[in-house]
Amino acid sequence: MKENNSSSYNIESDDKSSSRKSDHIELAFQSAVAKDQLNNRFNYEPMFSGHGQDTDLSINFLGKELKCPIWISSMTGGTEKAKVINKNLAKICGKFGMGMGLGSCRQLLFDDSRIHEFDIRDELNNQPFYANLGIAQIEKLLQEKEEYRIDDLLKTLSADGLIIHINPLQEWMQPEGDRYKIAPIETINMLLQKAEYPIVVKEVGQGFGPRSIKELLKLPIKALDLAGFGGTNFSKLELLRSDKIRYNAFKEVYNLGHSCEEMLEIINNLYLNEGEDLSCKQIIFSGGIRNFLDGYYFISKSKMKSIYAQASGFLKYATDYESLLDHVECQIEGLKMANSFLTIKN
Repeated sequence: MKENNSSSYNIESDDKSSSRKSDHIELAFQSAVAKDQLNNRFNYEPMFSGHGQDTDLSINFLGKELKCPIWISSMTGGTEKAKVINKNLAKICGKFGMGMGLGSCRQLLFDDSRIHEFDIRDELNNQPFYANLGIAQIEKLLQEKEEYRIDDLLKTLSADGLIIHINPLQEWMQPEGDRYKIAPIETINMLLQKAEYPIVVKEVGQGFGPRSIKELLKLPIKALDLAGFGGTNFSKLELLRSDKIRYNAFKEVYNLGHSCEEMLEIINNLYLNEGEDLSCKQIIFSGGIRNFLDGYYFISKSKMKSIYAQASGFLKYATDYESLLDHVECQIEGLKMANSFLTIKN
């Protein structure tokens, strides 16, 4: 990694960043918000399949073969817990043929001291593995003409590509939060002109509205990650870290957003009406995905090639490998069951 002590990039102190990341892990389970789920998604059809133990769940996604359509969402870094968590998650991905995105890698842009928490490529075998930076960091790197640091980061981690997370509401709620100087869509366009690596764009907790989805799908990104309203809500998480006055003033704000259900309808309509004008046709459904039934539902209804992802669902078991192993086996068994006996209601 290249050093540049003269850069104007403002890096947080290691202690401050580590403390915030520890807060994130502890508060993630208190920060889930949910919209009402449909109670009648499925027809149960017990007559037309055996028990489906040999069901093929594989899918080619992001240019690689997944043995099952499951992605472990970007979660954490910058705290000692992350070393165990990331290693266990990577081993699971390698064993079951899943994909994985790292938590924010911003601290690795200028400092390798925590690289051991993220250096997990060998555990994953050849499964898709993506680094993760926020749009605010991308904006600053482009302004400083230091986008080469992203290339260095991907090479250091042996990552397949980059996830860019968009989180303006979280940044607004976070006392230490970054402020964007230009629109995220402009920053992504600038990076796409320079990048020679695959890019996935992700929102972290509120989802995307129809205009944002349409413009993003027109870009030559490899996938759109819909971390929709309904999972861990990072705007709420940041408010939980604040004082009571600020929490009470802004507590309604974190309810803003779009569920995967809403975004699925937007995407399907775009695909049917403007499919030829869309460059990106791969979707990751993540926010609000509680289990394999949610995942099966969204994948089955999507007009585009899709997989589903979870973060807190895996984080719950990530410090104990055997528990994590049992959890993933249940998810895969559940997907096979759903493919055998469930159809989607119109």
